[in-house]
Amino acid sequence: MRLRGRKGILESIEAQPELVVLDAAPHKGRWREFFGNDNPIYIELGMGKGKFISDMSVRNPHINYIGVDMYDELIRRASEKARNAWEAAHGTTQPPNLALLRANIEGIESMFAPGEVQRIHLNFSDPWPKAKHARRRLTHPRFVAKYIEILNELGEIHLKTDSQSLFEFSLNSFADMELHMRSISLHLHKEELRDDLVLTEYEGKFVERGNNIHRVEVVIGEQAIAAHKAAKRAAQIKDQAAETSTEDNEPSTAPTVTSEG
Repeated sequence: MRLRGRKGILESIEAQPELVVLDAAPHKGRWREFFGNDNPIYIELGMGKGKFISDMSVRNPHINYIGVDMYDELIRRASEKARNAWEAAHGTTQPPNLALLRANIEGIESMFAPGEVQRIHLNFSDPWPKAKHARRRLTHPRFVAKYIEILNELGEIHLKTDSQSLFEFSLNSFADMELHMRSISLHLHKEELRDDLVLTEYEGKFVERGNNIHRVEVVIGEQAIAAHKAAKRAAQIKDQAAETSTEDNEPSTAPTVTSEG
């Protein structure tokens, strides 16, 4: 992606050290110091213009968010969007739980310490459709291995895409790595718009066009896996109980025998 932005872009983001981070290295393992609290850290890799990460930070002030992208112009646009969103919702132009990180995702292991992140969002990542570019896909095992390293015991990966080929590739990638998956959707907004989920810029446009949105949650951390398995067992027990209740309430089909005389 090549972006043409107005002059002074770098100067603009350099003037926002409370929101924009241009070098992640000093913060590795110390992101909670940047935010000044011990709240969970969620990151979005490839945040684009920043609508999703801004809206998420507004909706969930008890969670720290970090939006990552490598282009100065996108960082600048995201900073404007974030400040506008927070001013509209909370009357302040300083998001207290949001950082915008200019970085190349290739080096994500140098940005975060092992176990420092609780959730990774991958929203409408470049599908890199040609087979020879498969290693560039953000759900390729070489990337997923890096995600697993930085995720904590509650760690999860949430993926959304409009690309069927990328979604199929991703599901196979997760399965090959023997990862647990849940909430797999081939058409996320089929029945109605999921207003419980924050939409990205692209997603809103795709939904208007009637495009299918695919989504999956990948459970990584040990505690997250344990909770996932417990929820599955509880659901199975509930289903079995419902089936038993239905069978018990069904009218008998046995013939009625009467005696004469």
